[in-house]
Amino acid sequence: MRRPGPLTVVRIVELRDGVGDLTDVAGAERVRVYASWDGRILGYAEILNRRQAVSAARLRAALAAALQVRLLPQAWQVGDAIVWAELVSALAGRMQDGGPAPVAARPARPGPSASVVVATLDRPDDLRECLRQLREQVTASPVEVVVVDNNPDSGGTAAVLAEFPDVVAVSERRRGLSYARNTGIRAAGGEIVVMTDDDVRMPPDWLDALLAPFARPDVSAVTGNVLPLELRTRSQRLFEIYGGLGRGFDPQEFDATWLERFRSAAPTWKLGATANAAFRASVLRDVGLLHEALGAGMPAAVGEDTLLFYRVLKAGHTLVYEPRAHVWHRHRPDMAGLRKQLYGYSKGHVAYHLTTLVEDRDLRALHYLLVRLPKVHVRRITERLRGRAPYPLPLNLLEIAGNLAGPAAFVQSRRRVRNNAAAHRGEEA
Repeated sequence: MRRPGPLTVVRIVELRDGVGDLTDVAGAERVRVYASWDGRILGYAEILNRRQAVSAARLRAALAAALQVRLLPQAWQVGDAIVWAELVSALAGRMQDGGPAPVAARPARPGPSASVVVATLDRPDDLRECLRQLREQVTASPVEVVVVDNNPDSGGTAAVLAEFPDVVAVSERRRGLSYARNTGIRAAGGEIVVMTDDDVRMPPDWLDALLAPFARPDVSAVTGNVLPLELRTRSQRLFEIYGGLGRGFDPQEFDATWLERFRSAAPTWKLGATANAAFRASVLRDVGLLHEALGAGMPAAVGEDTLLFYRVLKAGHTLVYEPRAHVWHRHRPDMAGLRKQLYGYSKGHVAYHLTTLVEDRDLRALHYLLVRLPKVHVRRITERLRGRAPYPLPLNLLEIAGNLAGPAAFVQSRRRVRNNAAAHRGEEA
């Protein structure tokens, strides 16, 4: 019996180099092709190839449609080569004449010094590959890499770090991503603190692209795009349907005016993720570090990055989303892992809003939790029952269950932080 191939394979094409046949995708049901221009991801086309190779003509037509390039009807009659010439010409014009240009010009080199903080918990293979790709970053900026071992007693991370003697290694025994990242931030010496995860992969120009907007003195935080490294399994595809970690292919800016313009809670969860984010160290001293009651390892499993974005904007700083600074993330490959992830996300989402309500006195959190969020669930379930949405109903119900568990997770996480602090004071005494 032949084993089934992957549901979807991911490929990248550099448009300026031309596009040929895709012959290495014959084992997959679909292929998602990301189109780049000088390394900048512009968008993607998804092709149902049904385990067949994809011809250059079909790929070019799919990319033209996905990138919304209008081609002259005569071009299709003359031939595929003319179609491709018009596509490249249109994209070149778009890049040069007010299209998706970078938010800020690339800085004069050398740029600001940067500390890349990587928190890890017993994933030696992922960490090794992450550190290898960080070592291959092409930049003239002074860079240090800080790795935080969140389980130093296992010895697995220490064995990897022995292969990278130039890395700054610190330990944090208190379990939790926020604890680990904050320990790394305190150990960092750079003007810019960069956060990423050990399970992401980055192109060689990633760091320079992430640092570029800091050439503007008013920019205090930058987030980048997070794209799927693979979509081989159903759970990985469903996570992208859920929303994934990417936030689009167009640069954006956010400030206090944006934060305050919403009647309900501002959607700060759409600004990016700390799998790919950078902050001025001075700003972190101003607004505070990651909230230790939120994030992976706590009952409230997410929300620490969202809260940091919220407080950066609330303090009057500017945050830039720069999609040119993209990384690739490996989503959870099995449904059990996805269900656990979505349930945790749903708990943490509520805990985040309760934190802004209790600590920041932002009453918009009540409107969001009591009015807006229930409406979102009703709409999504209705669309699913009418056959208009591919997201499974059981996952919708799981998210609702997670939201309902959010208040308890909020209380439990805060109690754990208090207990950890008391234990730490006892150890010092």
